[in-house]
Amino acid sequence: HFVLMACSGSSQIASVSQQNGNLILTTSHGDGGSAWGLSECAGCHVLNSIHQQAETIRPIVQLKAYASCTGCHGSNGTQQSRACVLCHNPVDLPEEAINSAKHTHNFSSDSSVALTDEQCVMCHLASDMNGEMDINIDLTRYKNQMGLNTPYVSQVEFCLRCHNRDFQQQGFEINADYENPLIAMYDNYSFVDFHGEPAGTGERSYSGLRDGYSYASLVKCTDCHVMHGTDNTGLISDSSNKGFSQLESLIRNKPYSIDNVGKNNAQLCVVCHNMTVSLDSANLNVGNGLSGLHEIAGDCQTCHSHGEAVQAGM
Repeated sequence: HFVLMACSGSSQIASVSQQNGNLILTTSHGDGGSAWGLSECAGCHVLNSIHQQAETIRPIVQLKAYASCTGCHGSNGTQQSRACVLCHNPVDLPEEAINSAKHTHNFSSDSSVALTDEQCVMCHLASDMNGEMDINIDLTRYKNQMGLNTPYVSQVEFCLRCHNRDFQQQGFEINADYENPLIAMYDNYSFVDFHGEPAGTGERSYSGLRDGYSYASLVKCTDCHVMHGTDNTGLISDSSNKGFSQLESLIRNKPYSIDNVGKNNAQLCVVCHNMTVSLDSANLNVGNGLSGLHEIAGDCQTCHSHGEAVQAGM
């Protein structure tokens, strides 16, 4: 817990706490708002003194200095932009791997341009930066199908408030065909896909899952799709240590590479799927050291695609 104090030295303080998630400065910043609209943070806040009780972020704040302030605390009523990738990049925070690969969630499916600060805050408007993911603090609150800003019950719900046919967010409309998963995923996840609400039986010929997942599991969108950097198209994960939140650690952390060249997603599917009874190509290496699928060549999506209600679907 740490505080920002008005320059006047007043005993009245404005708490900016990692505990309550309130990092974004408001019109009350300073002594009754006296600091609101000021762009020179150094006028009141001595660099060597701030963040002494925020040990996880203090080192990088000391390194980046005042240029990093708007990233966590907002623009303070100025025209300054939010500075996110100043810190969230492969050099300064390599464990996060932000913008470390060709494709990111940059709101253009055909683009390979890295994420910008503006795009970061579209999904993460007011994160508390405490290193722990809280979907109702660290994710921007968008309206649900009733037009209400209700809390999220899952990370998937956050994704589906944009990726739907009937209640897309104003300013983020998705230009896609009716059956395209980009807009059909709310219906797919709710009523069709076995990765979503419908539960599989595990009784089909090619069934079998690795430890961590079951046929009743609700699979997060981000288990397979990487938002912040992947070399694969469709934002498909390029490594078993990106996503796969429920997967056994032995497989997840090795990690195993994933390449979906030619629409062949076998290296993705095999990370979680491992047939109980070895049939067809089950014993063949898919190319990343894993095996367990009935087919390892060709386009998996011919039979297995989002919204596919016949054969095995998804």
